[in-house]
Amino acid sequence: MPIKAILGFPESAGPARHCYFIGTAGCNVGSAEKSGVAGYFVRSAEHGPGQRSAPSLPGSACIPSALCFLGFNSPARRRRSQALCLAAIIGLGSSGRAEDTPVAKFTDITSEAGIHFVHVNGAYGEKLLPETMGGGVAFLDFDNDGHQDLLFINSGYWPGHIPAGHPNPTMALYRNDGQGHFTDVTAGSGLDVSFYGMGVAVGDYDNDGLPDIFITAVGGNHLFHNQGGGKFREVTPEAGVGGAADGWSTSASWIDYDNDGKLDLFVCNYIRWSPELDRAAPFELPNIGRAYGPPRNFEGVFPYLYHNDGGGHFTDVSAAAGIQVRNSATGAPVAKSLAVAPVDVDNDGWIDLVVANDTVQNFLFHNEGRAGAKAFKEIGARSGIAYDAYGLTRGAMGIDSARFRSDDSLGIAIGNFANEMNALYVAQRDSLLFADEAIKSGVGPASQNLLKFGLFFFDYDLDGRLDVLTANGHLEPEINRVQPTQQYRQPAQLFWNRGETRGAGFTTVPSDKCGTDLFKPIVGRGSAFADIDGDGDLDVILTQVAGPPLLLRNDQKLGHHWIRVKLVGTKSNRDAIGAWIKARVNGHQLSRQVMPTRSYLSQSELPVTVGLGDADKVEGVEITWPSGTVQKVTPQIDRLTVITEPR
Repeated sequence: MPIKAILGFPESAGPARHCYFIGTAGCNVGSAEKSGVAGYFVRSAEHGPGQRSAPSLPGSACIPSALCFLGFNSPARRRRSQALCLAAIIGLGSSGRAEDTPVAKFTDITSEAGIHFVHVNGAYGEKLLPETMGGGVAFLDFDNDGHQDLLFINSGYWPGHIPAGHPNPTMALYRNDGQGHFTDVTAGSGLDVSFYGMGVAVGDYDNDGLPDIFITAVGGNHLFHNQGGGKFREVTPEAGVGGAADGWSTSASWIDYDNDGKLDLFVCNYIRWSPELDRAAPFELPNIGRAYGPPRNFEGVFPYLYHNDGGGHFTDVSAAAGIQVRNSATGAPVAKSLAVAPVDVDNDGWIDLVVANDTVQNFLFHNEGRAGAKAFKEIGARSGIAYDAYGLTRGAMGIDSARFRSDDSLGIAIGNFANEMNALYVAQRDSLLFADEAIKSGVGPASQNLLKFGLFFFDYDLDGRLDVLTANGHLEPEINRVQPTQQYRQPAQLFWNRGETRGAGFTTVPSDKCGTDLFKPIVGRGSAFADIDGDGDLDVILTQVAGPPLLLRNDQKLGHHWIRVKLVGTKSNRDAIGAWIKARVNGHQLSRQVMPTRSYLSQSELPVTVGLGDADKVEGVEITWPSGTVQKVTPQIDRLTVITEPR
């Protein structure tokens, strides 16, 4: 609905082409222009303290303190616009009625479950950028007992700044007893090592039935082979996946990009960084002094793509494969990558890569279906994923993809920086063309003020529709002194997918529907989900910088049914990463991808849960394996079914 109609102005009032916003959060002048998407949209021209890129989605770009329609001569009309314009714009992306949202409580069981991990970032006052970016986590079944264990990625102290009496922190591995209680088994596991860790990727790269672990870091990456018996051995040198000794890697993913049955490895790299370069970039905020600087102060770096040669060795094929994007004017690397969503975007049987970049354009690496040279082609701008609706870049952090609607359209959700909305790019008739539907879907305006990191789709109420959860937290501990609307510690945000029958889109879930524990303010970073206690619903872990995680048990009591499927590949990679499970329920097709890489720096469980709602049966389940094999199966209701690929 056009804004004039919402405000009560007649069509004769003329188009509101001169609506100017003056924002409180450092936003300066912006203008409202006519849009074919949502009637009118607002754009901020500049950004201010604590904002790293211009607010840039249709709708309110910042929280305004004053606004006026210069095209309206009547003072009464101008006063009326000041009171109602923001509400009208946000109303265009209305997220539905909260009373329709089901009650499904999340309970903080971190201490009760035996989790005592605390992330260490080593901050000592110099404000070095890696200090505020870490916090990966993984759910994995490292001992193959059928229970989802936990691995926390730690950072550490800087050389010369280790506090007296404090040993260097290590990673933390916790074994799950199947009831949601965890035991710390780090000591002697081989993961009791210290380096400045960032993110994690889990995958059985040698198809021996045991999940292996790749950890990204500042100063070189690390690969650990699962030896069995709770023991891991570092094999980085012989595998050839350590990366640059002075590099800074972030998220990573195991994928089989050439469908040869062996998992390859994609690694995001952030910026060209060193303590010296950081100190030389004088970034300050008023009333604070030195602060964590934006990535614009640093050069970009290429991501890595490693081809699995077999025998425990990998070859770096980054340059030949077509994933190195250069600035057309300078030839310098463009990428400043924080997260990746591997997904077969166009259903051609080859897995593609959507990469979230911070303050530069996002990438869509389309898999051309050929091994070797030019395996991928970057089509982010052409597809509509690279930029926002104005052709501007955003501070993209966490990312996930899913077929979240009953029409099976692919959605790519990205959590962006503070004063930038979430993005929700949805495939159009052409599967390689996307439109950002964050506003009209309801996940946009409500997310504006938060700084989003971890983000994933999951069906928390088991109604068959995929919901969205974001973990949030600012970079700067004293940001509130500069921007009163911002806080360092921020609550998570949960969006319930209300489905087509209630008006397609998402509803922001209030605390009276899911409990207050989920919304405890933290400096949120990584996030993941798994069924930790075998009851069928999905529990959540949120990590934070320089603090303990938040383990949230899903205590929903809605009585919904579900199926849970674990795939074992034979011709395909053993983890079946990249496979699609399509369940037919009440005449609707529910599609789920086997993909542990989600969110930011993190990995969710490998088994796939499909909520059935009130249905007590499925009309059919079809699996499309990465090898191309299509298999029809009949999983049991309300329990785990293990399915092996036909040979």
